[in-house]
Amino acid sequence: MGTGETRQAIEAVFRIERARLIAGLARMVRDVGRAEELAQDALVVALIEWPRSGVPARPGAWLMTAAKRRAIDTIRHEKMRERVHGEIARELDGAFDDMAAMVEPGLDDDLGDELLGLIFAACHPVLSADARTALTLRVIGGLTTDEIARAFLASETTIAQRIVRAKKTIGKAGLHFEVPRGAERVARLGSVLEVVYLIFNEGYAATAGDDLVRPGLCLEAQRLGRILAGLMADDGPGKAEVLGLLALMEIQASRLAARTGPDGALVPLTEQNRARWDQLLIRRGLDALAHAEALGGEGPYMLQAALAACHARARSPDETDWPRIAALYDRLRVVMPSPVVDLNRAIAYSMAFGPEMGLRLLYEISDAAALRNYAPLPAARGDFLFRCGRLAEARAEFEAAAKLTRNAREAAFLLARADACD
Repeated sequence: MGTGETRQAIEAVFRIERARLIAGLARMVRDVGRAEELAQDALVVALIEWPRSGVPARPGAWLMTAAKRRAIDTIRHEKMRERVHGEIARELDGAFDDMAAMVEPGLDDDLGDELLGLIFAACHPVLSADARTALTLRVIGGLTTDEIARAFLASETTIAQRIVRAKKTIGKAGLHFEVPRGAERVARLGSVLEVVYLIFNEGYAATAGDDLVRPGLCLEAQRLGRILAGLMADDGPGKAEVLGLLALMEIQASRLAARTGPDGALVPLTEQNRARWDQLLIRRGLDALAHAEALGGEGPYMLQAALAACHARARSPDETDWPRIAALYDRLRVVMPSPVVDLNRAIAYSMAFGPEMGLRLLYEISDAAALRNYAPLPAARGDFLFRCGRLAEARAEFEAAAKLTRNAREAAFLLARADACD
């Protein structure tokens, strides 16, 4: 293998192993930023050693050993005054005095708990939603600050500062990067799933900018969902909801290619070319949903996945089981009360039982504060009015919705619907 090929292999291994390295090191040194530095140090050592010796049989374990050695050397030589640092140094001295003895057992270390612990730490409720999202994409996803900034239409400086503050907050909170147990895990899991789904949604329906979808963010969220599902035992609390979220993302992502036309314009679900839906993703999603249902429970992500499955199973818009979708929304609003759920329920009822029914349900929620400047509300009302033949009223609603959205593609779609009311 040539030098260039070896370097490519090293960089590929590092991309794969990076999150696990940081996870194991963060538990050791109790500092996410320091763990990132140590992982990078291990990469530098590999770039020097591997071109001479070749890529080892277990490259991830090799990198972890190199990073741990660097951590121990740093801790031994730095003059640390804080008690917690002294405790870490003593623990490491006792555990790793004989470095040769440490290498072989380290090759078979199972880092599943460490990685899961890092995910829970990055998504800790002590952080704001924006901070959790940025930190998760950085330390788990391996995205650069520039990539995160471009994905969320923020400046690189803003994202970098957000990540730095998040790391400091985690440090001050004294988190141990361990997986919470029992009831605490269930309570904390909601924050983790919220972050993953927020990342996915920003890719599936961008809130601002010129692009309607950002597939890269969807892919990253799906990868995070698969990691979570793979790390959590079937008998562990919350596994069904993790699978429910994974199923939801896989099924929704199957429609990405059909959501936009050649010009980037939005294509509504009922008008999409279903031949362009990714059948592999649909099968993955339906399998994950079946697994979740077999584990029991009826959480919000499972119910949303069941809703998505109704569309995935329909070979044409006319075959969509709208009465079942309406019934699922009835159940969803019990476990996840929300004006947005009520809005989607009204849309489902309009499709199942007619636009007049949809208008009646919209009237009941039209004063909800959360929907006051929410573009989908007047957009839905415009659709119902259009289907009732009340075209002048429909046009006004579509125009109002276009003014509220911050996404250029969505605004263009709404204005086109307004023009169709003439």
